[in-house]
Order: sequence, then structure tokens, then C-alpha cells
Amino acid sequence: MTRFENRTVVVTGAGSGIGAATVRRFHDEGANVVLVGRTEEKLTAVAEGLDRTICVSADVGDEEDCRRVAEKAREAFGPVDVLVNNAGTVAQGRVDEVAPDEWDTTIRTNLTGVYQMSRAVMGDLMDRGGSIVNTSSVSGTGGDWSMMAYNAAKGGVTNMTRAMALDAKRTGVRVNAVCPSMTDTDMAAGIKDNEENFEIFKGRIPLGRPGEPEEVADVIAFLASHDARFVNGVNLPVDGGLSASNGQPDMA
Repeated sequence: MTRFENRTVVVTGAGSGIGAATVRRFHDEGANVVLVGRTEEKLTAVAEGLDRTICVSADVGDEEDCRRVAEKAREAFGPVDVLVNNAGTVAQGRVDEVAPDEWDTTIRTNLTGVYQMSRAVMGDLMDRGGSIVNTSSVSGTGGDWSMMAYNAAKGGVTNMTRAMALDAKRTGVRVNAVCPSMTDTDMAAGIKDNEENFEIFKGRIPLGRPGEPEEVADVIAFLASHDARFVNGVNLPVDGGLSASNGQPDMA
């Protein structure tokens, strides 16, 4: 498929996990891809062997960095057609355990970064009838034990996605989000390294396993594509059925 031929796609958090898989998926479908992340070496490793890509080392929590990403994308490939806001970080702990700097970093990266990158490319997207896909989380639709900072940030992304989608009436830009559960990435290493916790978590997922980054990337590409042209304001779970449960235990 070449759904994104001659289209320019910006992917933040592109150095690993879901971001790296998303880069490869869009590239396979013909897109020009701008890889954004804080570690240049990781971006370069993902882009190795791929044409039609550029790597921009940037912190999405920094407004000037976001403007620079937009400028680099235009210089290399022209106006931006698709923005994938995927950059994220996790802080664990109760409200009395999370330090102020951890709180600030979590909100700045996961939520403020979505605002700043969207703002930086919105003019292009409006001109071209573009699309934004945010990476939220099932943690953005409900609470988790000892994850209040991450819940707050991803809950903000979930509601921001809805609010920005309403503005499509005036901007023409569709805005959707994916809400993964446990996915086989570096961010989930803490769960996977604890065998007991890993088995408990898998037991809550009807499909019985964590997701693969490529499975989330497939959904991101769909939401950004013409195939989803009447899909707007959706926070789509990509969680193997985890969120289908009402929370009661399996008694069967």
C-alpha cells in the first residue's frame, strides 16, 4: 500500500517502541518521515536503511524545539500532512511520592508536548486537510494504582484529542488517539521483568499477551489515512480487550 505517497509525516518519540514501528509503517506506505526524539543515536538507528527520512533531535516540551522541528520538516519535504504525537514518559508513585520535578517532566512531555507540536504544524495541517494522531493510553481513560502523574497526563491527552476534534469544523483537521495497554516496549520493561506481575497483567487481557508496537502502528496509520476520513475525536483502545472488562475478576 502507498496511502501516504508524497505525504510528510512527523513522528515524535520515534527512537524506540511504538514510535519506531510507526516510522517504519508510514515509510513502507510511501511517506516522507520526520523522526523526532531527544537521543539522536536512537533516531539514526531507526532511520538506518530508510530513504525519505530526516532525524531531528528535539524535546517536545520545549516550544522552540517544536518550531524547529516544523521548520526542518518543511525544508526537507514541504508542508506537514500528518503529525503523530507519540513522545511520552512515565513517573510512578502516589501523590505524596512523586517529586515536583517528576510531575513537571511527565506533564510537559506527555501533554504539553502534544499542545506545542500540534500548534507548530497546525497551519500546514489546515492548509492540507491533515490529520493528528495522539498516543494516549488506557491509563488516560481511568486510574491506575501509583500512576497518578501518568494518569493525569494521558487523561489530558484523551480530552485534548476530543476538544481538538471538535475544532475540525473550523480547521478541517481530524484528530484521533490510540490508547494502548501494555505493549512490548522498553517502557513496559518494569512489568515484564517481574514475572508474577507480568502474569497477572496478561491474565487481565482477553487475548492473553501484551501488544506489539507494530500492532499499535497499524492503527495509527489507519487513523491518519483516507480510509478513516470520517473518523474524528476517537480515543481508540488498542489493548487486546483489556478495557472491555468492568473490573470484576474472572470467575469462570
